[in-house]
Amino acid sequence: MPQRLVLFDIDGTLLMTAGAGRRAITTALRDHVSDPAAFERIRFDGKTDPQIMRELLEAGGHPQCGDGVLIAGLCRSYVTLLEAELQQPRTRIRLMPGVPAILDRLESESEIVLGLLTGNMAEGAALKLKASGIDPSRFRVGAYGSDSGHRPDLPAIASKRAHPHFGREPRGTEVVIIGDTPADMTCGLGIEARAIGVATGSYRCEDLTAAGAYAAFPDLSDTERVVEAILG
Repeated sequence: MPQRLVLFDIDGTLLMTAGAGRRAITTALRDHVSDPAAFERIRFDGKTDPQIMRELLEAGGHPQCGDGVLIAGLCRSYVTLLEAELQQPRTRIRLMPGVPAILDRLESESEIVLGLLTGNMAEGAALKLKASGIDPSRFRVGAYGSDSGHRPDLPAIASKRAHPHFGREPRGTEVVIIGDTPADMTCGLGIEARAIGVATGSYRCEDLTAAGAYAAFPDLSDTERVVEAILG
């Protein structure tokens, strides 16, 4: 039976989309706010798509920034816009260092189940992975921003979805979350998951360690050290 559920964040951890996500999400909101310049103050990293939508609506002065129906509709529009944006010549998807090798290495281990834990909508996650050349079906478990706008909800959702692979819901160090933000390091506290940081986004190894990372790496290129931290 598997012994580890390894959950990867996408943006800043597996790949970068050269701003395609930000362009698509701000375009989706263009007709809903009076001051799009306010968007520049909002960070996207470490957040779910619904959370980003809510914060952008609030920053733009929308009176219904907490309306779940409005946010869900905007997220659907965003995914459509993202698909088009990813096909533009200006959008050059970049895999983070070591990603192909670490995915291959983990897939070779029968005790490991690969998964995703990302703030992206499920459809958006698949679009980004396909655009980068990664087959989304490699990840047998997933929890997404479309499941919950509250990132700390996602590890438990992923654990529940892993039940068919483990014969139980994995908990504690059986679950390893790999990400590039402090939010990735803390979101699994509710199930006592292990967090591994990778400083390929906007945060340093020191920031990720301070947020509770079991281990932190400059990138994923040192395959065996990363695998050792996952299995250790």
